[in-house]
Amino acid sequence: MKAFNIVSLIRKKRDRQSLSPEEIRFLIQQYSKDEMPDYQMSAFLMATFLNGLDDNEAAALTYEMLHSGMVMDLSDVPGIKVDKHSTGGVGDKTSLILAPIVAACGVPVPMISGRGLGHSGGTLDKLESIPGFNVNLDLKRYVEVLKKHNLVLIGQTEEIAPADKRMYALRDVTATVECIPLIAGSIMSKKLAEGIDALVLDVKFGSGAFMKTREQALRLAERLVTIGEEFGKRTIAYLTGMEQPLGQNIGNWLEVRESIDCLNGGGPEDLLMVTHQLAGTMIYLGGEAASIEEGIMRSKESVQDGSAMQKFRDIV
Repeated sequence: MKAFNIVSLIRKKRDRQSLSPEEIRFLIQQYSKDEMPDYQMSAFLMATFLNGLDDNEAAALTYEMLHSGMVMDLSDVPGIKVDKHSTGGVGDKTSLILAPIVAACGVPVPMISGRGLGHSGGTLDKLESIPGFNVNLDLKRYVEVLKKHNLVLIGQTEEIAPADKRMYALRDVTATVECIPLIAGSIMSKKLAEGIDALVLDVKFGSGAFMKTREQALRLAERLVTIGEEFGKRTIAYLTGMEQPLGQNIGNWLEVRESIDCLNGGGPEDLLMVTHQLAGTMIYLGGEAASIEEGIMRSKESVQDGSAMQKFRDIV
């Protein structure tokens, strides 16, 4: 690989010039090998935050973060593997509800989740509030659990997009979270590494989300769908409002409790509406429904007949 000068590349991005795929590869690989310190990556992240990345740069960044670690092959697991990602918001606990719903409807859900970023709690933080719930499975066990239960919920391992894992933590403490190409690269590098066949995205906007306006959220959604399709994954995105908390409970264990209420047939209407829409779309992409509308019906039926709650018990 051709060697570049790191300071020159940071300066180039600072001065609003485009980086080539080779230059981006060099930066990510140097950072992955600990040959680029955090303070230089922080400078690159801030330059990117201020000046953005074009489509070619964003695709190269995603590709390099994806291939900084292992890309899972889940071809041994029967069925169309589908995951969901939300950009996060106050009280957003939909993953805890829809993952068992979709798995109960026959669609395998390999879900590698993140921790809190900015002000919102992450799925992992919520799961770890369940005493004894282990999100730190190795990839061999990840596949075993998915085969057994049609569902697995783990955190990002050292093998999955390790460059993103470090950059994700750095963005959180350098005020560079709300950057569309960085968000898109981070999300998609993790999701593509999971071994999925299709992806549903919930892109939040409003005062409680990273994207404050619908226009910003639309730009992010379009970037995410473009990346997904470029990598050969069927990808559908929704824009949902985050002007107020989702559901009635905020806080890791409280949100787990509300999720259980939903799986037992209760729960607040706003949370249920978003959850069933996303779950129904996953069931449709997974080939277990002929349309999204039929997927939504199946999603609701799995709650009514208790199979979704049983799947939640199985995975816990």
